[in-house]
Amino acid sequence: MNTITAECIWKDDSIVGESPIWCPTMGMLHWVDIRRNRVQRFDPRTGHNTFIAIDDIVTSVNLRRGGGLVLTLRKAFAFMDWSSGTVTRADNPEADKPDNRFNDAKCDRAGRLWAGTMGDQEWMAPSGSLYRFEGAGQVARKREQVICSNGTGWSPDNRTMYHTESFRYGVFAYDFDLASGEIANRRPFVMLDPKGGEFPDGLTVDAQGFVWSAHVGGGRIVRYDPSGKPEREVRFAASRGTSCAFGGPNLSTLYISSARETLKPDDLLREPLAGSLFACEPGVTGLPETPFAR
Repeated sequence: MNTITAECIWKDDSIVGESPIWCPTMGMLHWVDIRRNRVQRFDPRTGHNTFIAIDDIVTSVNLRRGGGLVLTLRKAFAFMDWSSGTVTRADNPEADKPDNRFNDAKCDRAGRLWAGTMGDQEWMAPSGSLYRFEGAGQVARKREQVICSNGTGWSPDNRTMYHTESFRYGVFAYDFDLASGEIANRRPFVMLDPKGGEFPDGLTVDAQGFVWSAHVGGGRIVRYDPSGKPEREVRFAASRGTSCAFGGPNLSTLYISSARETLKPDDLLREPLAGSLFACEPGVTGLPETPFAR
């Protein structure tokens, strides 16, 4: 399997850097630090990162068609205006589950946000769900008994949705109907060995329909072909790479977020770049991300 090396492009100490997404109009990468409550923007032209800290953990960031951002917070969907820093909360679909929180989220190509939940302390509990959010008051639960909902993506033809359950140690494929936003026929796409020291986290899908999955614990992103066979990998100097996204003018740069959560002091001495942003040119291009439609 071919191995590519990603270099650090922004040295940071994010506790849980997550949810990278490229904004083509601004030419910037948005991402979050979940545990520091930060919504962040990295500008590759200047090499600088800026952030806005809000009053809650922020677990994902996506673009919004009309401007601004759509977020998932600990318990709520929310909208954010970057210029003012104003955050407006919307639905909380799990008010009856105080020990759960949102995790990763991504928009399908009709502009609907798919967001999942997990146990905030009991990461391996089947307490999560996967939701489809189309605007305030428009939330549909599409799957229950999820174990740590994570990365989501769609095939180029929109016929397959990929969804990660980190502590089922798997990425699952669903039949997907773009017109209705319905999913069916859940089946394993990639399953990792629970004793192998890695679990799957965020993902993205490239223009050829291959899935790039972040393997936390292994310090790598693995590219899988549409049959689930590993085809190449990206290595970098942080064991906890959390997610990845294509960006740049031609969507030819793979950006990688990372975390330092759960690392002990001795681990951090060995991994001084844990929590940083990494990037490489993997030789393929990504697909443009669809903004939230509302």
